[in-house]
Amino acid sequence: MWRRSKRRDMADVNVYTASRLVDMARSLGTLARSCEDELDENRGLTREDALGAMQMSAAMVCGGCSRCNLYSDSGKEDSYYLYYLLRAFEQKGQVEFEDMPRFFMETCRRREDYLSQLNRNLGRATMNLEWKNRFLESRDTVMVQFRELASILEEFAHQMEQASDITGVKGEAVKRIFRQHHMLVENLLLLEHENRQREAYLTVRTTNGKCVTAKEAAEILGNAMGNKGWYAPKDTRTLVTRQTATIHFAEAGRYRMMYGAARLPREGESFSGDNFTYSEEAPGQVIMSISDGMGSGEQACQESRRVVELAQQLLETGFSARAALKMVNTVLMLTGAEQHPATIDLCCVDLHTGVLEAMKLGAVATFILSGNGVEILEAGEVPAGVLKDVEPVLLSRKLWDGDRVIMVTDGVLEACPGVDKEGSLREFIEGMKVHSVQEMADDILQFACQEELPRDDMMVLVGGMWRR
Repeated sequence: MWRRSKRRDMADVNVYTASRLVDMARSLGTLARSCEDELDENRGLTREDALGAMQMSAAMVCGGCSRCNLYSDSGKEDSYYLYYLLRAFEQKGQVEFEDMPRFFMETCRRREDYLSQLNRNLGRATMNLEWKNRFLESRDTVMVQFRELASILEEFAHQMEQASDITGVKGEAVKRIFRQHHMLVENLLLLEHENRQREAYLTVRTTNGKCVTAKEAAEILGNAMGNKGWYAPKDTRTLVTRQTATIHFAEAGRYRMMYGAARLPREGESFSGDNFTYSEEAPGQVIMSISDGMGSGEQACQESRRVVELAQQLLETGFSARAALKMVNTVLMLTGAEQHPATIDLCCVDLHTGVLEAMKLGAVATFILSGNGVEILEAGEVPAGVLKDVEPVLLSRKLWDGDRVIMVTDGVLEACPGVDKEGSLREFIEGMKVHSVQEMADDILQFACQEELPRDDMMVLVGGMWRR
């Protein structure tokens, strides 16, 4: 009865936590909308700015002079001179005598002093406007962050709601088998996610004073669960000792992947601005990504490396591909004008279902080689770090045993022969004798470089899917 109550309480806690996350997401969405409603779309000099500058100039120069009616006329709602002077100042950076009305030039005895003071006051108004716009841009950024954080919280809540607690089904069997191997499981949690992937969190210690490796414990857990494909991720403890500790285990997917990579810097450069990552750190998931830093050389290399490493870290933490790319884009936006934008091409493969999710920001096409030929996945978008509201393009496909995923940067595609670059590379891939993924990457790079020396950095990343 106590065990059933405890499991029920745990499930209730999960539901409560997911509900609270949804509430927090809605609150953040409301904050974002409130900021958006207050944004001032007019970010240029206004009529009031110009009127204030003229009034201040008149007070400092004109005194009690009443020879002209320039200022009194400018106060009218339909004042032509006011808007004309504003446009002249914005276009040329100053108001000149030729921009002033004729009656002013004919009657004003201190027109040089007045015009000089007017330009000075309009300059101050422009400087104040710049600071105001910077503030509004910062507020825009905060608003975007509120929206993105709200989206992320909703995703986490969904994950918690969809994860099934299967502790009651296998819990006793797991404890019994571990006792047979001189280990006491004091607490455990077994979860099954939407894609059928299972995870386990065991609070365990040895009872005979010896140590057991996490790899050995994973094999024991696999026997208890009826599936030998269990392992301990790299972010968990590596040993079970006599000191109680919680260890994370995950079920390996039905598929496995291998990769091959080849790259070449542009002619005359020591560094390639193209970088890639390949990771299996996230349980049951492979992450492949390439980034093309704008330009070439060491700076482009550093920028693209930063992009792929940040995206990989976010994905391994549990962010969805969409959320990770939008966060990367926001970070690049906040780094300042001295930084260079970069493209990013991201492929996440679920090793349990074989489903590929491709996300692109400014990246060129991805090629999928299967028994049915070569399919091209493309989506034209601006690079990361250019627009704050950019939306990554999601492309999803099912992969099967023996399929290959070929990712390239624009340097490879542009170097392919013919006018139809994608068609040329597609034809070459279709005619390849499929060998190892590394040989495929090398052959594709060689094909792109066959006619001339590289005029841009080149990167090829090939992933191969096999059933276990």
